[in-house]
Amino acid sequence: MNKIYIVGIGPGEYEQMTIKAAEVLKGCDTIIGYTVYVNLVKEHFADKEFLTTPMTKEVDRCVLAFEEAMKGKTVAMICSGDAGVYGMTGLMYEIGVRYPEVELETITGVTAAIGGAGVLGAPLIHDFAVISLSDLLTPWEKIEKRLLNAAEADFCTVLYNPSSKKRKDYLQKACDLTMQFKSPDTVCGIVANIGREGQEMKVMSLKELRDIQVDMFTTVFIGNSQTKEIGGKMVTPRGYRHE
Repeated sequence: MNKIYIVGIGPGEYEQMTIKAAEVLKGCDTIIGYTVYVNLVKEHFADKEFLTTPMTKEVDRCVLAFEEAMKGKTVAMICSGDAGVYGMTGLMYEIGVRYPEVELETITGVTAAIGGAGVLGAPLIHDFAVISLSDLLTPWEKIEKRLLNAAEADFCTVLYNPSSKKRKDYLQKACDLTMQFKSPDTVCGIVANIGREGQEMKVMSLKELRDIQVDMFTTVFIGNSQTKEIGGKMVTPRGYRHE
């Protein structure tokens, strides 16, 4: 049967890719992905055929993968982090209905929430929520409601896509909404370029986070009411009864 692997390649650094993901990429014929992600793996799998599409061409990219698989090739559709978290897995299964001859298999990867948490220390030991601030596919009104609900429930919250050229003030908006229920002194952290060249991290308060400039390659962590800073790291206790 024709086969496509949907592969999460992790934060970007080859060493943070799972062994299974690397083995799958070694064994496939063609690797397909967004140009930026393909460039992250190209040097490690130089003998493969690489096909790319730009941002916003996700449907075209999926169709391309299926068409290549129909030629008898073993194909890998790659995504950064985990392909099932803001990745291509769902769309691949939806479009896959048109290609019943093609088998799909998901290979999980390390998403930015987990990769960034490791850099910051231990911010996600307790319950947490992950919210994307990109309103490209989700109305801002829904994002706003999710931010408010997560803050009111005292979740640790991870923010993906916190800012872009068109959304320069979205992190500021998110912090203002969060401070309706959380203290301005809540411990927060940011990690830029997780697992890639130029990786940086910083721990700060929620009120300080509000005025920080970030980009699409930054992941933001907002602690819960128990989160503390220990030795420059962001640490959330495992439970609320911990003393």
